[in-house]
Amino acid sequence: MSTASTAATVEFDDSGLGEWTDEERFEVTAERIAEYAAATNDPIEAHRNGEVAPPVFAIVPVFFSMAPAALSVAPVELLMKLVHGEQDFHFHRPIYPGDNLVVRSKPIGFEGRDNGSTVVVYVETRTDKGELVNEQWMTAFFRKVDAGRSVGEPAPAHRFDDALRSQASVARVEQHIDKDQTFRYSPASGDPMPIHLDDEIARMSGLPGIINHGLCTMAFASWAALTELADGDVTRLRRLAVRFAKPVLPEQDIATTFWQARESSGPDATYAFETTVGDEVVIKDGLAVIADK
Repeated sequence: MSTASTAATVEFDDSGLGEWTDEERFEVTAERIAEYAAATNDPIEAHRNGEVAPPVFAIVPVFFSMAPAALSVAPVELLMKLVHGEQDFHFHRPIYPGDNLVVRSKPIGFEGRDNGSTVVVYVETRTDKGELVNEQWMTAFFRKVDAGRSVGEPAPAHRFDDALRSQASVARVEQHIDKDQTFRYSPASGDPMPIHLDDEIARMSGLPGIINHGLCTMAFASWAALTELADGDVTRLRRLAVRFAKPVLPEQDIATTFWQARESSGPDATYAFETTVGDEVVIKDGLAVIADK
């Protein structure tokens, strides 16, 4: 049986690794926070009122710095083959209205695979005074492209331990993706990608139609974690990581299930989770680390 690669071999440029993008600045307002919370159906009052940002709001200030960092390694003509593979937030403190944020990104590694290749981008968000607010690792996946080699650093691990399935889950949250979800999320997040807004373009891309933003689905999982495991207190969330497995469509119902991980570090509790649509897993390798009160 043949095991030949189905991906085209494309040379990636390792000279771009470790090179920072230009700094970008973002002024946080209560109105923008509240808009994002509403666009993700977040029920937490402090988020809805714009008092403190939901965790996945952290993507908004950095959104336009990530793709250029990935495309400093992968050829720019591969942009239409780029999908968001994984996202990993490490939170040092929440984002508040009035924060003036400074963000920058750099690619730190890439890996060639026979079904596609990944580029890992490290993103840093600080205040204009230099305080570290959060760190992010974004894994860009280039479909049906083989970089042919692996160079640099991988993203931090967050793989789901299948042994957890032998124990009872600690929480399960069922949620509904609204028909207009993507049309609300797109302006709130600043993500203009047409596969989330134009049915014809989505189908031309090989999708069944408009799909929900992966980060919007992740935001749903984040507030599920906060409401069930942290008393709705975003200041307790230390880390949130996912792997995007399959797209979610508007009007679908999702369910996120949490398990207590076998080991915890210090005062923090570690939870593994998955998000499903019916029997299909749409978010894999979920990890949430939550501090004690």
